Amino acid sequence: MLQEVVAAAADVAATRSRTAKARALADLIARVEPDDAPAVTGLILGRPRQGRLGVGWRTLIERRPEAASAARLTVRDVDEAFTALASASGTGSAAVRVAILDGLLSRADAAEQDHLIRVMTGEMRTGALEGVLVDAAALALRLPTSLVRRAAMLTGDIGATIGSALRGDDLTAVDLTPGVPAAPMLAGAAPTAAEAMATSGAASVEYKLDGARLQVHRVGGTVTAYTRSLADITARVPDVVAVVESFPGGDLVLDGETLALDESGAARPFQDTMSSLGRDGASPLHVWFFDILYGEGRSLIDEPLRVRRTVLAATVGEHVIGGSELSDGDADGAQRVLDDALAAGHEGVVVKSLDSTYAAGRRGAAWVKVKPVYTYDLVVLAVEEGSGRRSGMLSNIHLGARDPDGDVGEPGGFVMVGKTFKGLTDRILAWQTDHFPTIATRRDGHVLHLRPEVVVEVAVDGVQRSSRYPGGIALRFARVKRYRIGADEKPPTEADTIADLRALRRD
Repeated sequence: MLQEVVAAAADVAATRSRTAKARALADLIARVEPDDAPAVTGLILGRPRQGRLGVGWRTLIERRPEAASAARLTVRDVDEAFTALASASGTGSAAVRVAILDGLLSRADAAEQDHLIRVMTGEMRTGALEGVLVDAAALALRLPTSLVRRAAMLTGDIGATIGSALRGDDLTAVDLTPGVPAAPMLAGAAPTAAEAMATSGAASVEYKLDGARLQVHRVGGTVTAYTRSLADITARVPDVVAVVESFPGGDLVLDGETLALDESGAARPFQDTMSSLGRDGASPLHVWFFDILYGEGRSLIDEPLRVRRTVLAATVGEHVIGGSELSDGDADGAQRVLDDALAAGHEGVVVKSLDSTYAAGRRGAAWVKVKPVYTYDLVVLAVEEGSGRRSGMLSNIHLGARDPDGDVGEPGGFVMVGKTFKGLTDRILAWQTDHFPTIATRRDGHVLHLRPEVVVEVAVDGVQRSSRYPGGIALRFARVKRYRIGADEKPPTEADTIADLRALRRD
């Protein structure tokens, strides 16, 4: 019953203890039918197995019917409705979706309605991350956590893995399979190349390209490309497909990056690569690979990186990503590779232990990325009303750089360079909601414009060209570090300038 899932999610949200979360979910998993496991997992994680449902927050709020007096929906009822929502298309599809929503939500009690709406709008706050769910599955099934985690990462589907285990399938038999995308291995982070090398031992120090990560499979000569989130984008990367089709050997699984280059062969800004991906191959993309997970007729994920790199070089030739293999403790060598990468317009480097296996879906010490992180003091120009779980709060902030010489606007004014809601804790949100109305100058719909007097320290990965903002640039991956208030107060006249930010632009 759906109410069992809702109750388990409530128990998870009510505790900060990872152990308690796992126990609550384990109790639920133990009662799940194998065929229902993917749907139940989606309802817990807030990620329907059908993907996008084509339903927005406003539609759900406006169409929310009176709640049922008693809970009677099953997980399969919900799953069937989600499938119908996801498949609705063409003329009249909006009316079809409304009818499906009315039919579903009118049969749900108040708690179930709240849960379903959060799932459909991506606003779940159960704290049930996949790692906790893996722990719960292992507990419910009385299996080693490492075994469940490995199987889930290699299939790319925790729900299907739980269903398989509930049927009694042997998870030890799960291995990397060409044609089945696996969760990518992830990297930790270090502030310097020396610190990354301190724990790696002998390492491969590789350029970290400012592109899009791809996992590319070749099965029986047919090439398929997946994003880091395992979405199939084969049709958008015909140049990559052609390259992989030309490689020697049979079935392959490769891990790499694709990006656009300018006329001189230098890396173009990240948004150019993403623009090319969004236009079904309208602009040429280039690809370099840094790992091989399947080749020579076998899975290679349990081989050390030094072995995988040998097979990779023999397979992809000049399409191996740039970098160097260094001996244990060669911090100077790692710094030289980092300097070369930055000079070539790349983001930084990734330091990888040559003894490491490929830990699908895991982030650990075996791979460590090193790239500059820049911090700037900017001025808050406006703030937006929150939605979803942030309803009733002031959330997304508009950031401005100082324009002392009037290059863009009035001398001494401020130029908008981006927005962010990253890094805003509940405490900061509460402060913003209380303070910003006291310095508001006007309201424009859901945006509250402010006197430019509050300075915020923001971390960014860089800036990129932008026609959206008058200064011609936009922040990349901006996140709030702290407000410069109280004892740490900084006046807006000391904020960083538009020229400071433009100096970061690489294009």
